[in-house]
Amino acid sequence: MLLRNFRPALRITLVFWLLTAVIYPLVLFVIGQLVFPFQANGSLLTDAQGTVVGSQLIGQPFQSDRYFWGRPSAIAYATDPADRQTGISGNQHLGPTNPQLRDRIAAEARRLQAAGLSSIPSDLLYSSASGLDPHISSAAAQAQVARVAAARQRSPEVIAELVECYRDRRVFGLIGGTGINVLQLNRALDLPQPSTNQICPKL
Repeated sequence: MLLRNFRPALRITLVFWLLTAVIYPLVLFVIGQLVFPFQANGSLLTDAQGTVVGSQLIGQPFQSDRYFWGRPSAIAYATDPADRQTGISGNQHLGPTNPQLRDRIAAEARRLQAAGLSSIPSDLLYSSASGLDPHISSAAAQAQVARVAAARQRSPEVIAELVECYRDRRVFGLIGGTGINVLQLNRALDLPQPSTNQICPKL
């Protein structure tokens, strides 16, 4: 009796294991590689030499005045060039009354003020929940235009146009945010004589 019930149960288990653990993942893998290869392989961005510089889904630090700065992170971004596309997700989850949080925000505000930012948007002071947010708000990008333009000896108007070029648009005007991907924007800045007429993907 027990053996008679065991055999069909084992067959059903093996069939569902094959469907859910082998066939289904394999089908998704093949579809991803054929239809969405960029997204399926981590949304990796490369430089002119074809070297991976990061993923557009994961933030990374930029310190130079020649680049736009992203949101601060409570955890360490991946800075190893051999492992640039990965990061350690997480946050310190410090409460609003925690003196460590107040000290970190105050230090960040002083650094931004010293860099010439008179008005500091909140996303340049506060980290995201994951610590890896690759976007900043349009206000945060516009606040840095003068600094980046001066460092690159470029017209602020041209840099501002490039910022607008890389602002995300809402799908159907309703879905999604209007942030700016910092890595994509900084990557465009390094192109020879960046011009929105030549490289803007949205105009």
